[in-house]
Formats: sequence, C-alpha cells, structure tokens
Amino acid sequence: MKVPEWAYGVPPVSVIGESYCTPYPLELIVKKKINKLSSSQFQVFDLSGNFLLNVDGGVWNFKLKRVLLDPAGFPILTLRGKALAFQHKWKAHAGASTHDTSNILFSVKQSHPLQIKKQINVFLANNFKKKEPDFHITGAYTSLSFKVYEGRRLIAEVKHNFTLESFCKGKEKYKVKVYPEVDYAFIVALLVILDENDTP
Repeated sequence: MKVPEWAYGVPPVSVIGESYCTPYPLELIVKKKINKLSSSQFQVFDLSGNFLLNVDGGVWNFKLKRVLLDPAGFPILTLRGKALAFQHKWKAHAGASTHDTSNILFSVKQSHPLQIKKQINVFLANNFKKKEPDFHITGAYTSLSFKVYEGRRLIAEVKHNFTLESFCKGKEKYKVKVYPEVDYAFIVALLVILDENDTP
C-alpha cells in the first residue's frame, strides 16, 4: 500500500501558533462579504463546514487594520498596514494591541512595485534587518490566486473564485490548500493582506 506523501514528517511552519498546524493537508473555504463601504468580513471554514476563523476590518480607507479572531471571538492577530505610493506594507501583531512592538510576529512588503509578476516578501520578527525573506508569495497581477513558499518549499496555494455576480453582491470566495504542518491562520492572514492590497 502506498503511504501518502503527507504521512512523512516535515518541518513545521508555525508563525501564529502550533494549534493551527495539522499533520495532513487542509483545504479551506474563505468567504468574503462587504457589509458596507467601510467594512468587510472574512469567514474561514473547513470542507466539513466547521467555522475556524473570522476576520474583521475596514475597506477603502487609509487606516488599514484587520483583526483575526478565533470562533469564540478572541483576537489572535491584528494586521496594520501603511498605504504608500506604489505598495502597501504590513505588520502583524499577536493579539489585539498594535502599540507594543515586542508582539510583532512578521512583516509583509512587496519586493518591487514595478515588476511584472507579483511577488510579496514576508519577514519574521527576528529577521527584519535581513535582505532574504523567510517566505515569499508569487502570483499574477490579473488574479488574486497565489502560492506561498518557504524558500523553495511550497506550503500553501490560494485560488480566487471570481464571478461578476458575486462581486456585484459584495461576496467573494477563496479556496485554500494548506500543506501538512503549516500554520493555516498564518496563510489566512497573508490572504487577507493580499486581498487588501488589491482593493482599490
């Protein structure tokens, strides 16, 4: 009998917490709903319909802030962004506070604003001064679908299911594949950041 590839031990990728890592591939459905011009919400489910995460925050404003919540409504992560001329930069803080720099877990920035192919770099808190990112995200500017890598290791894939009807209704959907032992809350946070970056 062939043993599944994911059954073998792989180094864990835990950024927000080990409780968000599973020893098997995990597929998620992320639903985005725009409630009003200054508010949108992401809800994260597994394929069985279990509610895993919720993300609240504003859209179309200069105060780029998103809060990642567990099913009980407890804040896990707060994302704060700065809108620059050609790109956004983000910092992710553990919990609800963004005033304490000691709770920063990672930062996200575009590698170059004028390059043809989208590439976003992710730096962990202990790596802010280094040039080489800990993770990078690749995708096309014409799509919100993307892949996440740790070095050359593929750790997650995100597919944006876009339809004109759902967009007009203020509802969008993503399908996310998270590879074994990878922090799915971290991947969802990156999805939210890229979605915000692509919002006019």
